[in-house]
Amino acid sequence: MTAALDIAGIAVSPDHYIDGRRVPSAERFALHSPIDQRLLGEVCEGGEAEVEAAIAAAAKAFPAWSAMTAAERLPYLERFAEEIGRRAEAFCQLESNDAGVLLSRMQHGVVPRAMLNIRWFAQHALDLQNRPIETEQATHRVRHDAAGIVVVITPWNAPLMLSTWKLGPALAAGNTCILKPPEWAPLTCSLLADAAHAAGLPPGVFNVVQGSGANTGARLVADPRIARVSFTGSVPTARRIAQAAGANLVPCSLELGGKSPFIVLEDADLDGAAATAALMYRNAGQVCLAGTRLLVHERIADAFTAALRANVQKLNVGDPREAGTEVGPIIHPRQLERVAGFVERAVADGATLLWGGARHAFGAQYYQPTLLTDVKQDSEIVQNEVFGPVLTLQTFSSDEEAIALANGTDYGLGGVCYGETEHAAAVAERVRTGFIWVNSFGIRDLAAPFGGIKRSGVGREGGDWSFEFFCDVKDVVLPRKPFKASFSHR
Repeated sequence: MTAALDIAGIAVSPDHYIDGRRVPSAERFALHSPIDQRLLGEVCEGGEAEVEAAIAAAAKAFPAWSAMTAAERLPYLERFAEEIGRRAEAFCQLESNDAGVLLSRMQHGVVPRAMLNIRWFAQHALDLQNRPIETEQATHRVRHDAAGIVVVITPWNAPLMLSTWKLGPALAAGNTCILKPPEWAPLTCSLLADAAHAAGLPPGVFNVVQGSGANTGARLVADPRIARVSFTGSVPTARRIAQAAGANLVPCSLELGGKSPFIVLEDADLDGAAATAALMYRNAGQVCLAGTRLLVHERIADAFTAALRANVQKLNVGDPREAGTEVGPIIHPRQLERVAGFVERAVADGATLLWGGARHAFGAQYYQPTLLTDVKQDSEIVQNEVFGPVLTLQTFSSDEEAIALANGTDYGLGGVCYGETEHAAAVAERVRTGFIWVNSFGIRDLAAPFGGIKRSGVGREGGDWSFEFFCDVKDVVLPRKPFKASFSHR
């Protein structure tokens, strides 16, 4: 076992977690904080041996775990949620130091949601087995049986929340899981293993194998013993995962990028719309749900822009661990270069820079909140996901034009529409996305479906949708009267 890393006084293991114990490996990768680029330590990289050990452990644990009823698994998962809560401050500090996430967001949003993800799906699993379908001919007992070994791959912008969002239903359904954390922010996933161990999850039910997507992740998703792959991340990576898993006909749930429209209709509450639009800069714009394409009615564009500017000028860019900080760092130097490159090419292509457009003076991995106008619909900055604190603004003269602009990319994750409620709802219903908020942003419910269309993903997560993915759904048919064999039956 490798010595623990000390992050803000918190001990966290750099080792993998396989079959209920910590497992070191010879290969390591360096981990730096995006806040100030300091070295946090070296983390073990999983190779062929570690991947094989994790799959073998998950396979060994599957028969007993899947044979339990949802009610029998419930106490384990309740304790898992409790152990996350006991480590709440440690999770907050680790993810803030490791991923640059706002400490306040971790404390008030992410950790409570992580606990809820485990508890809610554990309870929902009980309900699924008690929904018979009654017809004139028969009673259909629809079963949601565990599929097998699940590989969960999470992104660096929200590792704790998205890990638990997937692990909750996967474990509650009776699957055994292997979590592959993001290489740039693996520490809260490591601590999650400690919580699972303390909760008494049987060895092999939950495993963590750290490493890169090209090495560790590729080995996991290509293995024919895997039953499901759940991934959140970029489109190029999703293509590689789907190709590898497809060779074994393994179903994939893919929640991918966004280039979501933020529509401001002529009858919108300008102050409310502008205040919400400023939120798109939170977490340095590293949020797949963000409405990064501002589409504003031409008659109110100047007033909206002025109101947005006033809100943006109040944003505090700084250390995410400090109270009052609203915009933190970009996760990695490579990502900052990517963001800056998008802006530089957009300006060279004729876009007008209204504000921002440069690295922020606070630190090496900070970028100014940026707004670009005079952008063409077919331009790179409009069509491709930037994943940084960069917004574009386009105007429209009619609802039809707004809808055409909103639907005019290959993405379709989310969206926002501000206006008189029924007017905004009518426009929202014609925007091609997996979900869209009317006069609001970020409202989520675990019972509701979540996911994108087009290049924004395949499948839905949340409620029954999660279980339909993580389970083999079976219909046990009990006829109401004696059955007589006949060739007429299908």
